[in-house]
Amino acid sequence: METKYIFVTGGVVSSLGKGIISSSIGKLLQARGYNITVQKFDPYINTDPGRLNPNEHGECYVTIDGMGTDLDLGHYERFTGIQTTKANTHTTGRIYASVIAKENRGEYFGKTIQVVPHITDEIKRNIKMMGKQKKFDFVITEIGGTVGDIESLPYLEAIRQLKWEMGKNAVCVHLTYIPYLKAAGELKTKPTQHSVKGLQSVGIQPDLLVLRTEKHLSQGILKKVASFCNVDEDCVVQSEDLPSIYEVPVNMQNQGMDAAILRKMGIEVGETPALGPWRSFLERFKTSTKEVKIALVGKYDLQDAYKSIRESLFIAGAYNDRKVVIKYINSEKITDDNAAETLSPYAGVVIGPGFGEKGTEGKMSAIKYCRENNVPTFGICLGMQMMVTEFARNVLGLKGANSREMDEKTPYNVIDVMEDQKNLYDGAMRVGAYDCLIQTKNSKTYEAYKTEKLSERHRHLYEFNNEYLADFEKAGMIGVGKNPETDLIEIVELQGHKWFVGTQFHPEYNSTVLKPNPLFLSFIAAASEKD
Repeated sequence: METKYIFVTGGVVSSLGKGIISSSIGKLLQARGYNITVQKFDPYINTDPGRLNPNEHGECYVTIDGMGTDLDLGHYERFTGIQTTKANTHTTGRIYASVIAKENRGEYFGKTIQVVPHITDEIKRNIKMMGKQKKFDFVITEIGGTVGDIESLPYLEAIRQLKWEMGKNAVCVHLTYIPYLKAAGELKTKPTQHSVKGLQSVGIQPDLLVLRTEKHLSQGILKKVASFCNVDEDCVVQSEDLPSIYEVPVNMQNQGMDAAILRKMGIEVGETPALGPWRSFLERFKTSTKEVKIALVGKYDLQDAYKSIRESLFIAGAYNDRKVVIKYINSEKITDDNAAETLSPYAGVVIGPGFGEKGTEGKMSAIKYCRENNVPTFGICLGMQMMVTEFARNVLGLKGANSREMDEKTPYNVIDVMEDQKNLYDGAMRVGAYDCLIQTKNSKTYEAYKTEKLSERHRHLYEFNNEYLADFEKAGMIGVGKNPETDLIEIVELQGHKWFVGTQFHPEYNSTVLKPNPLFLSFIAAASEKD
């Protein structure tokens, strides 16, 4: 069938969960047999979201083709199992850069370049590109920000035009907030009415409304919103606070949201899908009450800086019939003297990724404690590099060993930019999916993956220095995974330890609700075992 387009906008306040709603719509349409994708348009001017500070913007999610993106793409993948690419993410900076490049090439033939039509046409071209290239049944497009933001106006104008041009092939789902005033004891619909009015003022009539609320809304409130906002009653649904974000698709389905979308587009609704595997996961998630406490050691104070890691741990917990309780610990506050006191309450420790020297000595103090006390430990990217550095210092006796990133003059550059890598990548980061071959079946990694060939996503510049590999392996830290093209080390494991694995790649980017990453499953299983 002809590609249909669903636009998801937000109003009243930010952080209502447009990414979760977009992902839920995608999941429900997938369950009906449709081929879908989800894309994000962010109003900020940065051209590369990967350069944004995680303390300000949350984690940088990485697509298979190496694009650093907004964390909402992680939700898209975890919910739907699709693999996103750079075509799934756009910023105002990239839109303007594309228009300026075209103008410099003379493609506009000397015309005056304006927001309308040139910027809006470029937005429309990018919105429709995935539908044209890959023949998706539905393309779900999330617009960042809220209605009323100056930065969002070109996107809203583009949506207005597309809805006019496409007719029933395009619908707008608007997410708003219904606040509860405790002093008055009332839920207030006025902010939603104003948000919809703002959307209507730029020429867009929302087709469906999702009302974000902390308290259950009565049928009377839903009818009132429908009446005041010119939306059909069966197209107003509520999104209450739930114990887990993974309950949202079921909640939306129970209120007929996917059916309403199909009716609006003139598509036969048919039977409601059972969502069997998803509901099975939710049942395990809900009934997993036995706790396993995990410490997440990192330098970023914003929880969203480790969003994919946290969700991967929660998901893996459910499949191990465990409720994962995560405690974030700032690595700058850990020392050799307090590591035991700080980490002893936890059954497992994750050493988080990052860039720069800040907090790395604390990470190594945490690693030293875990290595010496047989605590299951999972090092990811920089976490793996700190595992290597700590081992070099305290086991191999290489005093002053470090990554060249942290100490340009280190006498033992166990982590460095390799010469072969410089030739291959011109000194640039390895970003995106790369192959990895497991070197030995006698490893935690092989036991987890049950295959010798992997493909995982990377985002880093520095590598394990293979000049030291023989010394490491002689002392018990084995390079169990290598890139088949470059021989660069991808995975290290410590022999004789309960579970001590470091990955140069980011396995959290390849972990979804229905297909969790095997290393997270294995790590939680080890942390759940009694000594």
